[in-house]
Amino acid sequence: MPRPRPSTIWFSPERPRKPRLSRERIARAAVALLDVEGVAGLSMRRLAARLDAGTMSLYEYVAGKEDVFDLAADEAVAEIDLDIPDGMPWREALTRQLVQSRDVMRRHPWLPTLMATRPMLGPHALARSEVFHSLLVEAGLEGPRLTAAVGTLTYYVQGYAAMESTWRSRMRDSAAEAELRRRAREHLDRQRESHPTLARHTRLDDADFDGSFMLGLEIVLDGIEAGLGT
Repeated sequence: MPRPRPSTIWFSPERPRKPRLSRERIARAAVALLDVEGVAGLSMRRLAARLDAGTMSLYEYVAGKEDVFDLAADEAVAEIDLDIPDGMPWREALTRQLVQSRDVMRRHPWLPTLMATRPMLGPHALARSEVFHSLLVEAGLEGPRLTAAVGTLTYYVQGYAAMESTWRSRMRDSAAEAELRRRAREHLDRQRESHPTLARHTRLDDADFDGSFMLGLEIVLDGIEAGLGT
């Protein structure tokens, strides 16, 4: 199991450099490259080429790819709108934030992986976390329950978005997907005697990712709300 990194680029403030490059420019280029190549396809050489710069010049701004991943993840998180209309109830505001988070992760399928493998301490990530925590504190959570609620909601969205992106990347043909679901349904029906609950209740024909996501989020929020004041 890989050991966590003892450091992150956010522990080192950016020093004044020549105006040609900056962390911001590197972050934007890294997001664009990751959208095309994915995490495995990002290299310092490819990133430098996208920036029309020498590979070694990047090392004046970052120590290596892990720093680039930190920058890219924070740049993508910046796409989540943190403005909340005055008077919006905490649950509605949280739902709004989490729906946007899923949308961002679908636009950038590499993001859930990076979020799960590094501390999210960049300025945009911290601003999002501040809003997120504030809404749950407003609802009445604190201490271990607050931490658990934040984690549960975060991991639900990350996991759902990662699963959805993986499925969509492999199942691009709607007719092929429908045929696979039909055959899976028939297979499960043949197992009805040994797996009666699955055969009766599993909805293998349901390809509504949006509806499933919203229903699952509602169930999680119901659980959080039911525990308020206990």
